[in-house]
Amino acid sequence: MAGGFVHHGGTNGEGFEYRITSYFVFACIVAALGGSLFGYDLGVSGGVTSMDDFLKDFFPKVYRRKQEHLNETDYCKYDNQILTLFTSSLYFAGLISTFAASHVTRTRGRRGSIMVGSVSFFVGAIFNAFAVNISMLIIGRIFLGIGIGFGNQAVPLYLSEMAPAKIRGAVNQLFQLTTCLGILIANFVNYGTNKIHPWGWRLSLGLAAVPATLMFIGGIFLPETPNSLVEQGKLDEGRRVLEKIRGVKNVDAEFADLLEASEAARAITQPFRNLLQPKNRPQLIIGGLGIPAFQQLTGMNSILFYAPVIFQSLGFGSGAALYSSIITSTMLVVATFVSMAVVDRFGRRFLFLEAGCQMILSMLVLAIILALKFGRGVELSKGYAVVLVIMICLFVAAYGWSWGPLGWLVPSELFPLETRSAGQSLVVSVNLFFTAAIAQCFLVSLCHLRYGIFLLFAALILIMSLFIYFLLPETKQVPIEEIHLLFQNHWLWKKYVGNGRTPV
Repeated sequence: MAGGFVHHGGTNGEGFEYRITSYFVFACIVAALGGSLFGYDLGVSGGVTSMDDFLKDFFPKVYRRKQEHLNETDYCKYDNQILTLFTSSLYFAGLISTFAASHVTRTRGRRGSIMVGSVSFFVGAIFNAFAVNISMLIIGRIFLGIGIGFGNQAVPLYLSEMAPAKIRGAVNQLFQLTTCLGILIANFVNYGTNKIHPWGWRLSLGLAAVPATLMFIGGIFLPETPNSLVEQGKLDEGRRVLEKIRGVKNVDAEFADLLEASEAARAITQPFRNLLQPKNRPQLIIGGLGIPAFQQLTGMNSILFYAPVIFQSLGFGSGAALYSSIITSTMLVVATFVSMAVVDRFGRRFLFLEAGCQMILSMLVLAIILALKFGRGVELSKGYAVVLVIMICLFVAAYGWSWGPLGWLVPSELFPLETRSAGQSLVVSVNLFFTAAIAQCFLVSLCHLRYGIFLLFAALILIMSLFIYFLLPETKQVPIEEIHLLFQNHWLWKKYVGNGRTPV
């Protein structure tokens, strides 16, 4: 349903020369560490909230309920809004801070936001590690949220702008890869610290300072993106960095694209207002609203947040629950490598649509088994428990090569330079709003809807797959400053998109 690529200047990226240089690799690895902050928190939070020592100190009512084995507590053992606020407060803070990050990213560069994010995340980790009451926990989570708001705003943009068009998909997915590695490492950490009584949970939360420190130190040596330097009027420096990261002197064609985009960007004084213009309607609806919201409505982050909690609720012991979480997070890492290998070959749309079918099937099987065999005060048999773990792994794998990485890659590609930082802030804010909402509502929904929560996710995945099929054009291997031209041939978006850019 999507229109094909329209050649711009006769290039389609064909005249953009590049080599993979050590300078380019270093810059991308350091920037991608921003994903490890996000991932470590995703992985560590669910594990900590299932640890008895943590619950005894801060949520004794939940701890007592957890020890009971009444029929009505099968789905409802962890239904506590303050406990879920511990998780979701981070995402509400990130939602607000990303708008400040937009200003820093546009005026001071992507590197500036990355540095601010690492410092804030470090402070939050220290607060959480030494917390003695719920207020300290929440304050720490707010600092972590500010760090994630800045990091998630800047890192996907940084990677997309640094990457050559032909491998942009794989390079951008370094963010998702480090996110998944952060989740996996956090689950290993939780598995070990769960055996350290009574302060193991403090070690889990405090170790978040490690990736933040690495990101800050690496960020000192991080180059700014050529796109950002040109946007700031630093043309000579922008060309010099472009030559260095491409490893060639002949960057005339690519630099000409940057200059053209920069001229339009400097004419925009109100980038957020510009997002509302009809010519930016496809970027707003697809990249700014649809994809970041749907990424969370898949239900994946609920599984990541609460995997140990879910497995315990389904009858797994504490150690077995954390071990099962390690299995699912390992699947997520493997799936990300799969996505990196094929995204620039098969394209974004193929991965979205294939994964949609796989995720729907997994959710339906989960719902059927839970409806027939669970919730009567009896633990699931070993056979059914294994099937549940397999279905969750299939769901995680599908997400890991589709909505996980593509939920950050595609929006970072769609916006033209003049609205890119504002657009990415909208992406992050919408993403974090739905992340927080799902985090806050999932356990109470699990309690009241029971197996129906998985049927709800299946229905939502069907809707979002149709959204992709009808509205998203294929962006693989298209130069980032030329992607806006795709909408001129799209069956729907061509009604809104003109040939020029109107400054606001």
